[in-house]
Amino acid sequence: MKFISNSLFLFLPVAGLLAQAPPPRPLTPGAPGAALPPNATAAPAVPPDRVIITVGEVKITAAQYNQIVESLPEQVRNAARGPSRREFAQNLVRIFVLADEGRNRKLDQTPEYKSQLQFQSANLLAGKTFNLIAENTKVDDAAVHAYFEAHKKDYEQVRARHILIRMAGSPAPQDPKKKELTDQEALAKAQEIRKKLDGGADFNKLATEESDDAGSRVNGGDLNFFKHGQMVGPFEEAAFSMKVGEISQPVKTQFGYHIIKVEAIKSFDDARPEIERRVRTEQAQKGLEDMEKKASVTLDPEFFAAPVSSVPAPAATAAPR
Repeated sequence: MKFISNSLFLFLPVAGLLAQAPPPRPLTPGAPGAALPPNATAAPAVPPDRVIITVGEVKITAAQYNQIVESLPEQVRNAARGPSRREFAQNLVRIFVLADEGRNRKLDQTPEYKSQLQFQSANLLAGKTFNLIAENTKVDDAAVHAYFEAHKKDYEQVRARHILIRMAGSPAPQDPKKKELTDQEALAKAQEIRKKLDGGADFNKLATEESDDAGSRVNGGDLNFFKHGQMVGPFEEAAFSMKVGEISQPVKTQFGYHIIKVEAIKSFDDARPEIERRVRTEQAQKGLEDMEKKASVTLDPEFFAAPVSSVPAPAATAAPR
């Protein structure tokens, strides 16, 4: 008989910050109105104090159910609020049934249980405290700009289209219906296309008709958004130096000659919410370090001694005569 499914362990609030290197990182805050997957059926609205699960003497209200769901990873939260909420409730029932049986067997009186309970209780409270500190930390504009400038390549994104003219030796697949062009011929064709664009030709239409990049050709050369490090060097350098709406001269890479059009740029304003979260977390981290320094902490020097290196000493060599 199937009793406890593997998915049960997704719902046990055991791991918390356990798998994370100290100090603890804040949990991702849940969004009460998080979007459900396509075709998902949302739970009906009921009063928060309505009891929706009863297991013996344990009663779970709708508000308590939502609080439990909020402690889960986002993908599990969506399922627990939507199509899998009954399965999730059954897993909760199993947890409470097993817990009651554990109390009957007096497992809650064992030293092992008490030690683990002490850790998990402190772990949960530590995570909530860290989150609260981070959320309440005020971030000034200068700190946000400074973080962006120091991590600009992590946040800048460009959306571009391109027309690729393949040359002999290119790793791009050769269209059997087209003649293979020499380097000079490919450059000449790219320059001809660039003149057509100067004359008002439609970039998307020319990309569909002329580009040798089969992947983007069907979408008018659209490459969507990309970050630093995702494109070959000369292409990236050109794209990130351009303005929205600008069209490049032919740019040579190992694939051939590219004509690039920048469609959109994501920069500071787009990244600001994420940067503010990161800055708040960093500042909360510094606050935690200050709290650690002020706390009365003792680590047993023998138990926590640095491990002795197992690398063998180099063999002795004879001194030259």
